Parts: sequence; structure tokens; C-alpha cells
Amino acid sequence: MKINRLFKMIMLLLIFSTAAACSSTSEEEPASEVTQGSESGIDATTRRAQELEEEARARAAAAEERMRRSALANRVFYFDFDVSDFRQADRDILNFHAQDLAANPSKRVRLEGHADERGTREYNLALGERRSNNILNYFVVNGARRNQIETVSYGEERPADRATSETAYQRNRRVEIVVQ
Repeated sequence: MKINRLFKMIMLLLIFSTAAACSSTSEEEPASEVTQGSESGIDATTRRAQELEEEARARAAAAEERMRRSALANRVFYFDFDVSDFRQADRDILNFHAQDLAANPSKRVRLEGHADERGTREYNLALGERRSNNILNYFVVNGARRNQIETVSYGEERPADRATSETAYQRNRRVEIVVQ
């Protein structure tokens, strides 16, 4: 969005500079001097437009890198009660993780699935496994290699919060990405 606005401003600047360079003056000057002045003005404007475009690209690349780092720092994904599908809100962050794995074939991660204490031990182990497998499958579909990813389910055995409130249960329904 900012790049488009910057590009439009550069184009307007180029148009106005060209128009100003081509406008007539009250003094009559030799044609060769006017032509040289116009060309040097256009060249300077073009150079400045290119510099601005390069600066905009550099700022956009830096912003994208900050966003990528921020996304990769997020390694815990929460789930709704009795649901093994990750939230749609997490899709973009999971994409960054999948792209990072695809770009770094030697990188290895472990997906640790968890559940809250409600339900039987066996059911919660299976639910944690389904949760970690769903993220594994998403990573593979989006470019990661299967051999880069290990999954494990801890069920209710390793709670993030030992309280018995809905807030605590929410913190316990998760998959954690552990970089190995």
C-alpha cells in the first residue's frame, strides 16, 4: 500500500518536473542550452525517483523481515475445547514456520501436542496427537519436508497452567513448536 502511494508520488513528481522543464521562458536562449538543461533535469528527477523506489523496497524488505521474525518467535498455538483443527487466525504464522522449514532443510522441529485435564488420559493423548499431526500436515503441504518434523503428544500430562479455570484449560490446549 505504501509502495503504491510512493510510486504514484514519484510519477507525479516526474510529470511535474518534466512539465516544468519543458515550459517556455520569457528570455530566448539558444536551443542547445535549453535541451541540455531539460535533459539534466529529467535525468536528476529520474535518478531521484529510482533512489526513492530503492529506499521503498528496502523499507518493505526490512518490514517483512521483522514480521517474519515475529511470526517465527510465536511457537505456541492454542485450540478450542475438544477440537484438533488449528485456528484460522494462526494460519499466517504457521505459513511462516512452514516456509522457514522449506528454506532450511537441515532445521528440525518437534510438535508437542497437549490437552486440558478434562477427558480420559487416553482420549487426551489421542487429541494431542491429532493436534500436532494437523500442524505437521499443514507444514508438509506448505513446503516443509516430513523428515524435518517429529510429533509427540503429552495429552494432559504437561499442563502449562495447573489451575482449574477456563483460562487455565485454554492455556493447556495447545501445540508447541520446539526447535531442535
